[in-house]
Amino acid sequence: MTELEKVEKLREKANVSFAEAKEALDNANGDILDALIYLEQQGKATIPAGGGCFSGVDAPAGDYQYSQNWEAHNKRRGETFSEMMKRFGRFLLKMFNKGNTNFLDATKGDSLMFSCPVTAAVVLLLFFFWVTVPLFIFSLFFGFRYRFRGEDLGKDSINAVMDGAANAVDDVKNSFAESANRADNGR
Repeated sequence: MTELEKVEKLREKANVSFAEAKEALDNANGDILDALIYLEQQGKATIPAGGGCFSGVDAPAGDYQYSQNWEAHNKRRGETFSEMMKRFGRFLLKMFNKGNTNFLDATKGDSLMFSCPVTAAVVLLLFFFWVTVPLFIFSLFFGFRYRFRGEDLGKDSINAVMDGAANAVDDVKNSFAESANRADNGR
């Protein structure tokens, strides 16, 4: 950007004369933002409605305008950090409650082998992922089927996915069995 373009841009933003814009750019070593700040400090630039908004890092200590903007920002946002943490805590308690009222059941044939709260299954999955997932898949090859039971997760759509996984494993087992039979018959 040429010096003339910078002066023109600063004139538009600050509503000052060419001479004032050139002087501000000279004092700011050609930086438009620093020049605009310089003009505001000199009282020559028109301050935007609402006084602008500081990030808080470079705001002058005790700046009244900064304080007003910060309070207005907090009111617009609508909640403090502690309120946000309380809301997050309520969410975690709600999820914990749902996890303890819904169960993951493992069946083999018509008999229930074990049942555990979903919370326990999630904890096992999070902390022992590389053990839990292979055991889950391995158990499907031995005829185990998994279903969710409970008000929130005991839906047919969720259990249809679980049945689909078990059926896919059954298809793989049948495919291996057929391949083994063909290999035995071919000898």
